[in-house]
Amino acid sequence: MKATVEAKKFTGTRGQVRRKRIELSGAAIIGLLLVVWLGANLIKAPTQFAQVTVLGLRNGLLYALIALGYTLVYGIIELINFAHGDLFMLGALFSSYFITIWFHQENSNLAGWVTFLLALIAAMLFCGTINVLIERLAYRKLRRAPKLAPLITAVGMSFLLQFIGIKWNGSTPRQWPTVIPHGEYVWFGVIISQVTIILILVAAPLLTLLTFVVNKTKRGKAMRATAQDQDAARLMGIDVNKTISFTFAIGGALAGAAGLLYQQSVGTTNYNLGFQLGLIAFTSAVLGGIGNLNGAVLGALLIGVVQGLNDGLPIALGQRWSQTVVFTILILILVLKPAGLLGKATTEKV
Repeated sequence: MKATVEAKKFTGTRGQVRRKRIELSGAAIIGLLLVVWLGANLIKAPTQFAQVTVLGLRNGLLYALIALGYTLVYGIIELINFAHGDLFMLGALFSSYFITIWFHQENSNLAGWVTFLLALIAAMLFCGTINVLIERLAYRKLRRAPKLAPLITAVGMSFLLQFIGIKWNGSTPRQWPTVIPHGEYVWFGVIISQVTIILILVAAPLLTLLTFVVNKTKRGKAMRATAQDQDAARLMGIDVNKTISFTFAIGGALAGAAGLLYQQSVGTTNYNLGFQLGLIAFTSAVLGGIGNLNGAVLGALLIGVVQGLNDGLPIALGQRWSQTVVFTILILILVLKPAGLLGKATTEKV
């Protein structure tokens, strides 16, 4: 009997080793193909390679601001908040009205810059408040319900926010003036727009501040404790409801900031804007490891760069196949590492 158990253990261990070798071999093949592809493009068009990489990083920062909302909410209550992308859309709409309609700013001058900073604060407060209300009215009573109930509720909330967007924006894309400059700098032949610099100057401090809040503050420790075990957190004196509401507020605020930056970068709003960018941001969170803040940022930057390289390099499939390329890479990575790049595999407790 003992010999049989030991044989089973040996067989299981050998199977795990074989699977690990297959995963490593698959990762090595994929990595080799990527290196060959990137190397060929770098040799063929080095300046173009650098140019599309810069554009990809810019888009990746926007994706990161949205993706962090998904990963924060999932990390603390294990809910995929499908309404988050549409909250980003409302943030873009709010920013447009705030700057152009309410404060009558259409030019890049001192008044326009002051209005932009005020709009950043207002959009973050606006989207953060909406997200807290969504959690309080729609999700809170469903925390201990079967997981399908809050998931369907999130989908329904997404349609509700889209309805508000179509009433507010109209059914067609709407063009807005922007107050940030759209000039360009040339550095070693690479064109870097002022929009890219402004986006980095706004997004990077926000991401750094979020990391500080989660890792170094008392509220952040409460968030991490609640994410690990809500009941144990309550026993330790943590107000779980306030902690979860605070998490939703942070995620909503980041969506509001992303909405303003997108609106000022592109100058266009649309009621279904949150669907495509929300899907890409959610994919970024899954790619990096859902629930992991650093993973969400890493996944967003990778997807932004991959999109930029595929859309702009001479040896690539082109923009028509952009989504196909992104999701193919996602599938391959998740097959080899199901928890994502920085995610940790967990076992379901029975």
